[in-house]
Amino acid sequence: MNTNNPCPCGQAGPIEDCCGRFIGGTAQPETAEQLMRSRYAAFATHQIDYLIDSHHPDTRGDVKRENVERFSRSVTWLGLEILNTEEGQVGDDQGWVEFIARYREDGSERIHHERSLFRRHQGRWHFHTAEYPKPAPIQRTQPKVGRNEPCPCGSGKKHKKCCGSG
Repeated sequence: MNTNNPCPCGQAGPIEDCCGRFIGGTAQPETAEQLMRSRYAAFATHQIDYLIDSHHPDTRGDVKRENVERFSRSVTWLGLEILNTEEGQVGDDQGWVEFIARYREDGSERIHHERSLFRRHQGRWHFHTAEYPKPAPIQRTQPKVGRNEPCPCGSGKKHKKCCGSG
């Protein structure tokens, strides 16, 4: 990890002054968001040991190191956007962080939208579990056309005999 590079988490300054101190073990994240940012930076810099160690002991056994490493190295990390935090501050025992991580895989830009639960264990923050928010439902912008109404394409046929026949 080149410590002079900007921190991948999006905060100002070099990685050594930001997430690098957590990844390197010289400091501990004080909030759930700091741990979230440092985990993103660890994915971007392929610090697999940190990703495993920052999992909560209750869920760490479910983590397959080879899968984490394969994913970390197979994509190009493009950026992190924190959408929301709930609790997860200095005096809390748990907190939620909702984020979007952007990355490029196989030539396509993708997003990973997650809401992560972080819990303290023996005074340290750990990633516990994740939820994946459902996208907003698609809202119809045009009024619904009945089967027996004229087709909106202008053919003069009933909708059910034209564009609605599929």
